[in-house]
Amino acid sequence: MTVENPSTLLEVQDLKVSYGGIQALKGISLTIAQGELVTLIGSNGAGKTTTLKALAGLLHPTSGQIQYQDKSLLHVPAHQRVVNGISLVPEGRGIFARLTVEENLQMGAYIRHDKAAIAADLERQYVLFPRLAERRAQLAGTLSGGEQQMVAMARALMSRPTLLMLDEPSMGLAPLMVEKIFETISNISAQGVTILLVEQNAKLALEAAQRGYVLESGSITLSGAASELLGSDAVQRAYLGA
Repeated sequence: MTVENPSTLLEVQDLKVSYGGIQALKGISLTIAQGELVTLIGSNGAGKTTTLKALAGLLHPTSGQIQYQDKSLLHVPAHQRVVNGISLVPEGRGIFARLTVEENLQMGAYIRHDKAAIAADLERQYVLFPRLAERRAQLAGTLSGGEQQMVAMARALMSRPTLLMLDEPSMGLAPLMVEKIFETISNISAQGVTILLVEQNAKLALEAAQRGYVLESGSITLSGAASELLGSDAVQRAYLGA
């Protein structure tokens, strides 16, 4: 989505996170403007998931700043960040296997009390994810991996996020399903939702995004327009198999 004079939605400054005696993030800084689709790429263990968990309030930084809509998030608990418009689709999906598809989606709206609007949003998710409409009464644990990823994404959207964070949405999926998931990510972005995408498939991520950051061993080593990163020799050698 092209945004005219976009305002900064999220600003991270010198963020450091340590756990288990290991410094997982060594002072990263990044910004995301309202309406952008920004990707964070890097190898396993680079700190991508740690970054998302810190932004979601699931990990506590040792230092640094997280500004969201010009307000600090450092002392805001995870559940309140959802209320504030931040939603995370975790790596591994984290669906409720023993609940139906529709019950999973309703769980995504647990912070809301507007029943008519929730019902309308449910139907919007079924338009966005037609396969879920066919399986709304099916137990989520019996779905394929790709369908479970759709459930996780639709559930996150039920909180009406301003910032949607996606952690490895293509992991373990067949190529055709990966294509469908990325098509849906583009559709969500086109609707005006700001997206921070963590994705092992650097080529797909950079093709979908407007801007990108490269994270290596807890530090950001490159950043810029996604098209520029796609053409970077360093990115091609490290992540694109060139």
